[in-house]
Amino acid sequence: MRAVFQWSLGGRTLELGKRTLIMGIVNVTPDSFSDGGSFFDSDKATAHALQLLDEGADIVDVGGESTRPGASVAAQTTTKDKTVPGNAAAMKPSVSAEEELRRVLPVITAIKQARPDAVISIDTYKASVARAAAAAGAEIVNDVSGLLWDKQMVHTIAKIRCGAILMHMRGRPEEWHALSPPGDVVLMVKRELRERVEAAVQGGIRRERVALDPGFGFGKKFEENYPLLSRFQDLQSLGFPLVAGTSRKSFIGRMLAKDGKDAAPSDRVYGNLAAHTALILKGAHILRTHDVKAAVEAARVADIILTAP
Repeated sequence: MRAVFQWSLGGRTLELGKRTLIMGIVNVTPDSFSDGGSFFDSDKATAHALQLLDEGADIVDVGGESTRPGASVAAQTTTKDKTVPGNAAAMKPSVSAEEELRRVLPVITAIKQARPDAVISIDTYKASVARAAAAAGAEIVNDVSGLLWDKQMVHTIAKIRCGAILMHMRGRPEEWHALSPPGDVVLMVKRELRERVEAAVQGGIRRERVALDPGFGFGKKFEENYPLLSRFQDLQSLGFPLVAGTSRKSFIGRMLAKDGKDAAPSDRVYGNLAAHTALILKGAHILRTHDVKAAVEAARVADIILTAP
């Protein structure tokens, strides 16, 4: 059985656990691995977000920078009015905060104008983007770095009092190809997520605002994702709502390989529904997906199985 949580987003709470919530993905980017920039135009991105809401999405996750394998990102720290790299070896981000805001703010604003009650998440690791997105109507910050890449993010989230998703990632996308095997990947993810939660709470983020994501595919090679799927229930011991994003990921494509060729992102929907079902039965509260209608229907069935006497 899943634990039930009241996830505080500041102005309202979402009940998590009695049914699975679906988070629809809106990539306002020209280079995402999954949709190839189909929604880079703000009007198209807004229309797509509204369609996902019509299909049953409980949350729409709007992002303006791709963190696909090989993407260049850089940790940021703020010193007075200057932003400097937090790691001398870090590369310049592929998308500046200004450009990211130019992409996402019109979409967030338009969604809220069309659907004032819509729950919007901003997918960013930059504190300045999180702050501006929250002012525009976003109620959740989904940080793929687990609050590590921008040293101001913990303070920012604490101040704006929004929901926060802390995702686990090993290294940065440009480093993934060179990472050594992690040993027991589930134990590593649990340990490091616990450390990130403790840092968040010490920095002023209230526990009831936090959800955790093990980061399928983020710094994990194909076979390293399989234990995370099979032992996902182990993450429940962390005591927080669990978010899972397997949608169209390359390890799903590898599972569905045919004649030595991985399935293309557009051909991973049915395989991903199997992963979704397993994740729900093992305790996932929120599924992050490109294919909302399919996920909503799969979740309805899995939720009934999960709660059957």
